[in-house]
Amino acid sequence: MTRRIAVVSAGLSNPSSTRMLADRLASATVGELRERGIEATVDVIELRDLAHDITNNLLAGFAPPALEDAVNRVVSADGLIAVTPIFSTSYSGLFKSFIDVLDPDALVGKPVLIGANAGTARHSLAIDYAIRPLFAYLHAEPVSTGVFAASSDWGAQADDVKPLASRIERAARELADAIAAREPKKVLDPFDPDAFLGEGRSFGHLLGGLAGE
Repeated sequence: MTRRIAVVSAGLSNPSSTRMLADRLASATVGELRERGIEATVDVIELRDLAHDITNNLLAGFAPPALEDAVNRVVSADGLIAVTPIFSTSYSGLFKSFIDVLDPDALVGKPVLIGANAGTARHSLAIDYAIRPLFAYLHAEPVSTGVFAASSDWGAQADDVKPLASRIERAARELADAIAAREPKKVLDPFDPDAFLGEGRSFGHLLGGLAGE
């Protein structure tokens, strides 16, 4: 059965180095799964396009169709690649706001590959002191290797930067191993929101804004 990978990119610009890193991580993971005889599809979610919907959901507890679809794709995926720019030594506000929209139990047990980028390598530790604890709190299963890219990694010789390439390859192997070890998610009916939740949860409960404070 084909596996599905959700890719969440929190970059704000277009083109975005955050999206570049997300695409490389996704491509490497698909390649690793193919080597294991497993085909995979990739759903990319650009949070920049959902910024207004995310804010409205946090304020009013209502998810417009585009945000509802994005949440469904994340929750129902076999694995998640989550990439954020680093602002003020941590994940971006847009990235955290999307996570806040999810029910706290939505990512339990889900394999996650964490990526981050910033202008300087001084921010590389943010993966371990800020982003990894966030997913640990949600009881997701982030793979051991997080991938950080600084601006210097996207120069003319980017493809020859072995440290970044090797981190991408190692992280992709770890995520592919984690996905391959799990039973594939069933293909769910996109017109039945409750089908994405399992364990009898309503869609309103999944969207954190409807769960109350």
